[in-house]
Amino acid sequence: MRLLPRFRDRWLLRRIPPASSVRLDQRRIFIMPTRVGLAFAAALLLMLLTAINYQNSLAYGLTFLLGALFLVTILHTWRNLAGLLLHAGGTTAAFVGEQASLRVRLESQGRAYQAVAIGWPASGLHLLDVPAGGTREVELSLPTQRRGWLRPGRVRVESRFPLGLLVAWSWIDLELAALVYPRPLAGDRPQQGGAPQTEDEGLLARTAGVDDYQGLRPWQPGDSRRRLHWKAYSRGHGLLVKDFASLLGNEPLLDFDALQGDTEERLSQLCHWVVQLSTDQQPFALRLPAETIGPDSGQAHRDACLRALALHGEHVEPSR
Repeated sequence: MRLLPRFRDRWLLRRIPPASSVRLDQRRIFIMPTRVGLAFAAALLLMLLTAINYQNSLAYGLTFLLGALFLVTILHTWRNLAGLLLHAGGTTAAFVGEQASLRVRLESQGRAYQAVAIGWPASGLHLLDVPAGGTREVELSLPTQRRGWLRPGRVRVESRFPLGLLVAWSWIDLELAALVYPRPLAGDRPQQGGAPQTEDEGLLARTAGVDDYQGLRPWQPGDSRRRLHWKAYSRGHGLLVKDFASLLGNEPLLDFDALQGDTEERLSQLCHWVVQLSTDQQPFALRLPAETIGPDSGQAHRDACLRALALHGEHVEPSR
């Protein structure tokens, strides 16, 4: 039984090779009757036998008329996918246990496409219309179970328009890939020497740069809401935030080797502190067995650290 899926995959690989952009044509579109279509064909056969048995001209006419309708539906169902362009869109990273988002853009260079379904049968297909000469973007979601690259493989595109008697479909590989971060796991923050930092020792900063208060400065996108100076805002001075500065060389070091537990548990704890310190806008450094990142702060530093945690011990690809 395993030979059939392997044969199908190899056949699809030769007929529809992976690409970031695919145009559906006669080589990539397959068509077959649906259950409703099979029932319709069986009813036509029964009507034909009845017409032959009773030599009824009206029964002949109705049977041939419905048979012609079935043949015309084949052309219209296939035509509702022919020429449609599909492009790989962006992806949104997620933590283990969340839904990863992968976007696909459908483009029409001519006529409109109606009731086009796209997705994976296990997670449900998204139904949409593509306007003539326009584009539509659909966001597909998949559950995540492990860190690293999530590659869902081929996505199904189908159409049952106009009567639902037939289904035209295709399996295309747009090389979609989403990055999955470890699941954040709360725990004591590791100290460079290996001992966890605790609140009793006064080493666990609750807000960004609590070492030295610098005053107030204008609010900027990305600033923590906890640092907003609401009294100044109520007096009409605009949005101001409390500015702190850390002492030089006092940035926390998140060290992989300073934690206890297996690899996945350590990565999950480091992921928690990367998110926490980034939210607090606290500069920090991340040390893994293969690399050290920082010290630094900001969204770019957060993304670099989470990416390193997600790909720890794995072959790094792809970068797009």
